[in-house]
Amino acid sequence: MATDLQAKYTKLAQEYSKLRAQNQVLKKAVVDEQANSSSFKEQLKQREQSLRKVEQEMDSLSFRNQQLAKRVELLQEELANSEARGKKSKQKTGDSPSQHALQHPSVFDEDLQKKIEENERLHIQFFEADEQHRHREAQLREQLEVLERDAAQHQAVVDGLTQKYMETIEKLQNDKAKLEVKSQTLEREAKECRLRTEECQQQLRKFQTELSSQLEHTTNIIKEKVPFNDTRHAHYNTLNVPPHNRRHQLKAQDVAGQALGFVQDLVAALLNFHTYTEQRVHIYPRDSAIEPISPLNQKFSQYLHENAGYVRPLEDGLQQLFESITEETITTLETTVKLKDFSDHFTSYTRFLQKILPYQLKSLEEECESPLCTSSLTSKNKELQDDMRKMTSVFEKLQNYISLLSLPSTKPEALPPSSFSAVFTQLAACLHGLQDAMKDVSKHYSQKATLEQDLPTVTQKLRTTNECILSSLGSLTNSTGKIATFFSNNLDFFTASAGYGPRGGLGLLNPLQAECMLQNKRRAAAYILRLRKPRPESVPYLEALSNRRVLTSSTESREGLTQQVQQNQEKIARLEQEKEHWLLEAQLSRIKLEKETQRIADLERQLSMALAGQPPSAAQSSPAAPRPGQEGAESVECDPKEPVPTTSLVGMLTTTQISEEAGDEQSREQLIKSHYMSRVADLTAQLQVADSKAVHFHAECRALAKRLALAEKSRETMTEEVKMANQNISRLQDELTTTKRSYEDQLSMMSDHLCSMNETLSKQREEIDTLKLGSKANSKKNKSR
Repeated sequence: MATDLQAKYTKLAQEYSKLRAQNQVLKKAVVDEQANSSSFKEQLKQREQSLRKVEQEMDSLSFRNQQLAKRVELLQEELANSEARGKKSKQKTGDSPSQHALQHPSVFDEDLQKKIEENERLHIQFFEADEQHRHREAQLREQLEVLERDAAQHQAVVDGLTQKYMETIEKLQNDKAKLEVKSQTLEREAKECRLRTEECQQQLRKFQTELSSQLEHTTNIIKEKVPFNDTRHAHYNTLNVPPHNRRHQLKAQDVAGQALGFVQDLVAALLNFHTYTEQRVHIYPRDSAIEPISPLNQKFSQYLHENAGYVRPLEDGLQQLFESITEETITTLETTVKLKDFSDHFTSYTRFLQKILPYQLKSLEEECESPLCTSSLTSKNKELQDDMRKMTSVFEKLQNYISLLSLPSTKPEALPPSSFSAVFTQLAACLHGLQDAMKDVSKHYSQKATLEQDLPTVTQKLRTTNECILSSLGSLTNSTGKIATFFSNNLDFFTASAGYGPRGGLGLLNPLQAECMLQNKRRAAAYILRLRKPRPESVPYLEALSNRRVLTSSTESREGLTQQVQQNQEKIARLEQEKEHWLLEAQLSRIKLEKETQRIADLERQLSMALAGQPPSAAQSSPAAPRPGQEGAESVECDPKEPVPTTSLVGMLTTTQISEEAGDEQSREQLIKSHYMSRVADLTAQLQVADSKAVHFHAECRALAKRLALAEKSRETMTEEVKMANQNISRLQDELTTTKRSYEDQLSMMSDHLCSMNETLSKQREEIDTLKLGSKANSKKNKSR
């Protein structure tokens, strides 16, 4: 129960921490949204102020336009009045009124011209101010967007940096604490190391003295007893049992297994390459199903058909070499006799490549002589000829190095051990060269196949054959690359000193001696196994005779023995009961002894008080306090027969006080009762402790549940607040868009109104011009008259 409560408590704590983290994130989001809304409000206020300014300017311009319109109307009326007066003045004679009439319209014309120019200038200023305002507004909007993006980016960068710095600070603090602990441990270790070094130095001095004495003793024995040292002479040293490294042998077995897997992949790729090449010879440049191929290609296909007889033995030879390397054998270049067989198979395959090389080159030349062969195909065929020569030469180099490595198993003196590392290094370089050659062949053949696909006479059979050849070349490239990397990675193992050789490194290892040593080793192991067979357990002769006499002389049967066992078990149970009885008797006697001592102490106390002159009633009325060990046996001595109620955790119990005259049976019963009562009290105490713990855990769980409910409520309120904030933001954005649209509509309306005003003004100008022309014509007519 406690574990379940603890698990629930941990789960609730984890959920509370998650909710708390989410609450912090929501608070941060709300603060950010509030900041954004405040910024939007400020922007909105600024836009409203700018729009108010524009409206004021528009109102002022409209007022000026109205004034100008009224002025124009007045001028028109005056012009009409002047014309009417001019008509009336025609009938009258005299020069002064006509001149006055001519001078009066000219003043009005000049005033009208000035007003028109002022109106044009005001229109131009208004248009320029409007354009500047729009341009400025667009610039401010762009700057605002750029600044908002920059602020968001900077805020993200700042948040990331603060989080990163907090993580680095925590990490550094943890590292500091770890380093402090580590420094303390290192100091302790340094002290221990100093003590150990002192002890080791003392032991070293002791061992040096012992070894010097032993060296002197052994040198004296060698000088006196050993006639000569056979390890100094190579001929004699070969007769000694050489040392053996089992770990080196296991490593050699593992390396041989890996090499076998790689060679199997290489053999499969070579078989596919030669087989598909034979198939291509029968298809291109002449299809054998339609017309006979050339004698050269016939011979070439015949040789290619024999490729399995040269390629398969490579896998078989390496398989035999791998099977010859076991944990019980010794593997060096001198003892690997099967390497010679693999070298012979590789030599035969190299000769096969040398045999088919001229036919392959001639076959490529024949493809170049075909009428459908283009210049690019001819160049690719020449490159393939060079690649085939290079591949054959690399195989020849490999064959030479492998044959050199197989020499120590047949002729140990032909290749000294000092040259082993050089041969292995050159072999690794040659394997990398083989990988490069196969890469070139694959690349040039893929280019050739792509060019052949563009030919008009290419068949589906040729395309599939080319794809098969390309896949086999790809597998060849992969397998040669794996072999090269494998050999380079294990070059240290190949060039290292072998785990088996003559003592002192003198002389050459003979394969026959190694085989004899292995036979002797197997014989010694079999002899040790025979010696280590466990001997059967035996009984001494005298003990066997006595046991036989007992068995023959005893007349007890199996049933009698079982009866004896049952009787012994019953006796043991009875003795156990008696043991418990006597333990109870001992406890009872101990209690009686304590009672007697208490009674004697009371009597002595009463006697001393009587001798002191006190009345006996006082002594009797003040009984002695009971001893701590006697609380259950004797608590009140007033009435021995009266039941005394005692309260405990179980309930109210009544016990009868044991009097001094009570018998042994009553005291035993009282003792047993008190024992069981103490046990019951202990159990009830444990039960109460468990109940209190359960209540405590229950209260904690209730508190956690309440906290979780409060957290859920706070989370819901925060989510609602976030929703409200998002709604407010969306509402503000909608209001902003609507205000923008309304302002844009108003601006468009104002612009339309200005356009209409401009049109009216232009019409008025035209009318004024016509009036001017008419007035000028009238004045000319009047002058002519």
